[in-house]
Amino acid sequence: MSVQERKERERAGRERLIVATARELAEQQGWDAVTTRRLAERIEYSQPVLYSHFRGKREIIGAVALEGAAEMAAALRGATAAADGPRARVTALARAYLDFAEGNPAVYDAMFRLDGGLAFAREDTPEPLKDAFAALLESLDEVAGDGVRPGLFTEVFWAALHGLATLTRAGRLPPEDAGRRVELLVDRLAVV
Repeated sequence: MSVQERKERERAGRERLIVATARELAEQQGWDAVTTRRLAERIEYSQPVLYSHFRGKREIIGAVALEGAAEMAAALRGATAAADGPRARVTALARAYLDFAEGNPAVYDAMFRLDGGLAFAREDTPEPLKDAFAALLESLDEVAGDGVRPGLFTEVFWAALHGLATLTRAGRLPPEDAGRRVELLVDRLAVV
């Protein structure tokens, strides 16, 4: 292994450590607790080293969002792969999405609530974000209905899921009706 390859591997390892530490801290104490000073202390590197990888918290949030998007896409695909038929796939997709949001609140915030400097719904949208949307589209394409663009339908269905995730987390919706909400969403929006 060349010196350059070793340095690149070490740099990539430091970046993974910074992102993992930011996620851990955000999940434990919220994103307000994630500061470059605190991260530098936790990873035992100086702040200048941290800044050599990320220009600041915004880029760290973006890195967490990209990692989370890849994880969410895998979770959605995993949940829908075993489902038999369109209705079961859409139901599995909705449950997996809501489970991901509930189980990873800081990552979900990085993806959809906080400014990570990432472009959405544009040509320069990073590939992990495009893939997460594609994971939704793959199951929703077949249930969009006649004359409805599958991408547009996916946006509306995703917005409904995001609303459910956000309102549930904020304690605005009674938890005992969570399963029924998914059923209503699938029954009323998806043509199955």
